[in-house]
Amino acid sequence: MQEYFYEMADYVTSKLTGEEVFLAEYSSEDSDFVRFNRSQVRQAGHVTQRYMSLDLIQGRRHTKETIALSGETELDTRRIDATLSSLRQHLASTSEDPYLLYSTVVNSTRQIGGNRLPDRADALAAILAAGEGRDMVGIYAAGGIFAGFANSLGQRNWFSNHSFHLDWSFYHAADKAVKGACAGFEWNAADFQRKVDAAADQLATLARPAKTISPGKYRVYLAPAALNEFVGVLSWGGFGMKSHRTKFTPLLKMIEQGATLSPAITLKENTAEGIAANFQSSGYIKPDAVTLIEAGRYKDCMVSPRSAREYSAATNGADNSESPESLDLAAGKLDAANVLAELGTGIYVNTLWYLNYSDRPAGRITGLTRFATFWVENGQIVAPLNVMRFDETVYRVLGENLIGLTAQRDFLPSPQTYGGRSTGSSRMPGALIKDFEFTL
Repeated sequence: MQEYFYEMADYVTSKLTGEEVFLAEYSSEDSDFVRFNRSQVRQAGHVTQRYMSLDLIQGRRHTKETIALSGETELDTRRIDATLSSLRQHLASTSEDPYLLYSTVVNSTRQIGGNRLPDRADALAAILAAGEGRDMVGIYAAGGIFAGFANSLGQRNWFSNHSFHLDWSFYHAADKAVKGACAGFEWNAADFQRKVDAAADQLATLARPAKTISPGKYRVYLAPAALNEFVGVLSWGGFGMKSHRTKFTPLLKMIEQGATLSPAITLKENTAEGIAANFQSSGYIKPDAVTLIEAGRYKDCMVSPRSAREYSAATNGADNSESPESLDLAAGKLDAANVLAELGTGIYVNTLWYLNYSDRPAGRITGLTRFATFWVENGQIVAPLNVMRFDETVYRVLGENLIGLTAQRDFLPSPQTYGGRSTGSSRMPGALIKDFEFTL
């Protein structure tokens, strides 16, 4: 795939005229997908898709189109010819872009991830064994993800990795289910079984009569998946230079008023340990990591080339969305095996749902509990809880009310597959919090 993409990029270069410049992005995957329902395989298939996006530039004018590549040279070169003709027609009526910025320093890279994935049959056997006697629903996706960049200046970049993600639930009844995830670069049977056993224990607890508690402030443990949902909302405009300069960021109090979080909070865009490519669409190379919050204090933001041009700053290789793709929250000191004892009496939350801002400038987030949320007394789970709504600020949850983070973290690749497997991921600990406010 790498050589074929480079061949197509060389072909584009040979077709340029005058002062034309092109930037090309390549994305592809070879993925297995298996869907489960009632602990049986309901759909299985394999997807291979390849796309190349061409951005044709002339001076400060540019326009972009994406084409599907077949892998057949004659067919794909005809598609490129047609695309270049279309792009030139659009350029004639395109206004100059005052924020256009692309790398003119050739920096070619190659990063190849090894394929340590299990045979699909072996993975399916383990998953089906876990669902035996239970109502399991979920999706397993695994395979290679590939990305490339090329331009007419001679830069060539390539990235690949092979990963898997199993997103699954043990269903009890009505809205009661235990949601789980298992992901990584190689199958770990012991780790998977540990998660299955924990989910099975929680499934048994869901059979007990559900408890309803009054709105108020409670001691809460957010499991890594729940904390990931909460912290993930901050990625919606929280860390980009554009949102900072336009005062759209939910971290405005940190930027302008010096507000801080707990010293335990160090948050990074950790590209080196994620599954996303280490280069972006304008040809800039991403650093291994960008520290966004360090020891509870605002450190840096993500700067795309467009924001760099608009605000006279240096880009740090962020994509145009300026949102993290490989979010990393540093571990704490709590032992995950002892979180129920540390929680004492309160609420154990596996997953949060339907989150959104209730007051963006104040960093206030609202959402619902869902999937195996439990009432805990004296360090013991005693009953499932009915769905509740919370309304909290980042400054309380990750600041003054944060008791501690677990020393163990979960690797949580995004399960989204709309248009292709997502390369987003996060590493999250669990969080023990006091006075977490539920409103309904």
